[in-house]
Amino acid sequence: MVIKVFLASSSGSTAIKKKQQDVVGFLEALKVDYTQLDIACNEENRMWMRQNVPVDKKPTNGIPLPPQIFNEDSYCGDYDTFFDAKEDNSVYAFLGLPPPPGSKEAEQAAKVLGVENGTPAEEPKADGSVDASAEVPVEERNGDAHGEEEQAADEEEVEGEGEGGEEEDVADEETAGDEALAEEEEEAVEETDEVTEQANAQEEDEQEEADEDREEEDLQSEEEEELRQLEDEEAEVQEEEEAE
Repeated sequence: MVIKVFLASSSGSTAIKKKQQDVVGFLEALKVDYTQLDIACNEENRMWMRQNVPVDKKPTNGIPLPPQIFNEDSYCGDYDTFFDAKEDNSVYAFLGLPPPPGSKEAEQAAKVLGVENGTPAEEPKADGSVDASAEVPVEERNGDAHGEEEQAADEEEVEGEGEGGEEEDVADEETAGDEALAEEEEEAVEETDEVTEQANAQEEDEQEEADEDREEEDLQSEEEEELRQLEDEEAEVQEEEEAE
């Protein structure tokens, strides 16, 4: 499985460049094999990326911005979802890759699996022994603390709802900013094309004028040469008549 990261090497957006560097730098730190695909210099890469990003993951203008991450042909996500996975220590799950043994993500996955099966994974102590309390059922070991944990979870959920509203507002602002950047880039490309066309048209006009001036000069030179030849011939005839 090959991880594909679609980037724009010549992006004029500082925000996009920073996001691309964050993704690439983190993948290299994890020693994950990946391939960079440039959408700025390769139209096929640009079209493939736009066609394979799911419709429900595209911004309102329908144009996804880099970086976009794929596992082969399977879509993983954009920078925001990658960042969330990094914060949750679930980057390998985000990429669709098995976490390496001994990593935090592998330990976390083992704990979750143990809780789901009702047999929490035993954690060895510093001296290599295993805590005997791990064999005691979760309900008995927790006792009254279980009710306190539920209460604390409810409070965190309420706080999370308030923070979630703020995060959604920030996400909306970032999306609007990305869309504005995309529009600015497209406008800049259109303006560059217009300037190039005007410059080419001006060069063609100047070239045509230069060709016309050259043709007039050549024609004038030919007329002058013919006139000179006529004068020479008349002079010769006149000399012959005078000689007779």
